[in-house]
Amino acid sequence: MAKDKIHDLVKQVLINDGWIITHDPYIIETKDVEYEVDLAAEKILAAEKEGKKIAVEVKSFIATSFVYEFHRILGQMLNYALCIEDFEPERMLFLAVPQRIHKEYFSLSFVQKAVKRFKIKLLIFDDETQNVIKWKIK
Repeated sequence: MAKDKIHDLVKQVLINDGWIITHDPYIIETKDVEYEVDLAAEKILAAEKEGKKIAVEVKSFIATSFVYEFHRILGQMLNYALCIEDFEPERMLFLAVPQRIHKEYFSLSFVQKAVKRFKIKLLIFDDETQNVIKWKIK
């Protein structure tokens, strides 16, 4: 599967935020199908000495139609979430979104409603500074 245009940028954003990249890509195999989530990472919590695990799907949203791209990625995220739930339930799935795209499109009411209803977790990042702006879990 081809990497998204901003794949390496998001990988650097995660590294800058203290994550260790463990899979590139993160492959989920079920009886029926195999999925490739773009990245998987772990972060060690010093206070608890146990790791947090995440999987991150990277999308630049450069298609001519944001709505078409959003519908496509929403379906992917739902499928990935179902598989991760069975495969590695402690791993949280995030959609990485550049801050400028989040400001422009994720403020639309139908997008907000879909994100909320389907519990899509977002990693919002600044593509210029290569830093995390916000981890949006709810």
